[in-house]
Amino acid sequence: MCTAYRLLASNTMPVITYRDALNQALREEMHKDDRVFLMGEEVAAYNGAYKVSKGLLEEFGEMRVVDTPITELGFAGVGVGSAMVGLRPVIEFMTWNFALLAIDQVVNAAAKMLYMSGGQYPMPIVFRGPNGAALQLSAQHSQAFESWLAHIPGLKVVVPGTPYDAKGLLKSAIRDDNPVVFLEGEMLYNTKGEVPDEEYLVPIGKADLKREGGDCSIITSGKMVLVAMNAADQLAKEGIHIDVVDLRTIRPMDTEAIYASVRKTNRAVVLEEGWEICGIGAQVVDYIQRECFDDLDAPVVRVHQADVPMPYAKALEKAAKPDLAKTIAAVKKVMYLEA
Repeated sequence: MCTAYRLLASNTMPVITYRDALNQALREEMHKDDRVFLMGEEVAAYNGAYKVSKGLLEEFGEMRVVDTPITELGFAGVGVGSAMVGLRPVIEFMTWNFALLAIDQVVNAAAKMLYMSGGQYPMPIVFRGPNGAALQLSAQHSQAFESWLAHIPGLKVVVPGTPYDAKGLLKSAIRDDNPVVFLEGEMLYNTKGEVPDEEYLVPIGKADLKREGGDCSIITSGKMVLVAMNAADQLAKEGIHIDVVDLRTIRPMDTEAIYASVRKTNRAVVLEEGWEICGIGAQVVDYIQRECFDDLDAPVVRVHQADVPMPYAKALEKAAKPDLAKTIAAVKKVMYLEA
């Protein structure tokens, strides 16, 4: 059963949104450690473009919730410098599309600082914000960059798909002494799930088996987790039972969780939000063929965005995105139920 569904069915924990789960994580970590601060465009007085930082300015003041000019490279660099002198910055990008302007600080400074300083400078910094497509934001605002960022040694790349995971993973990211890229789902901010009031962490680098089934594995992450869960629900009505493996972290990747699922089901579909070429799914397929080749009963199938800039037109945008119908078709293909 989908984690979100399961949690909503219980009365033991508060049900909150993905947005509020992130807000709780920030608030709790800022209370726990006064070295933690948040910086970015409109994070203070406006409470954040997506309201993730709502109420934090009033609670922690302008020294720890810092509005910046529209200067992604500049404030990302200030964050890197702050981490070098012992603070624990959380840098919010209004969208990862805008973070392209700051990529030198993320890739050339944050990712390499510990290595190039001979271990003298830990880099406890989190770069976070929405990643991927929303609705009709067109080509320059609808890009999923997880494969770009996961390509870089020195970065950890986290992609939470549920409110529970969003809170637990962000708390872990803030406490990590390495630079963490935290990719939130823009279309997930209003989704709901149960989140405990008490302290908990979700470890970076540990996947989660969101649903168990013996016929096929869907390996996915982030926004696509809900698509996979809906596909599993639909397929169950036809007697096809799916393992849904939520990677939760792209780098480091929990390969043992992938192997365990594929060795059980003998079939796999890799579902990702980004483009096909050099996508995360290509890496997952490589891991599977290296370690599980003799376990496979069919070639692995990938579901991904079409190899085009995201269209603005609604019908074309829908055609370009990975979705429920494409995922179900992929499962039936690896099970030789459809061509």
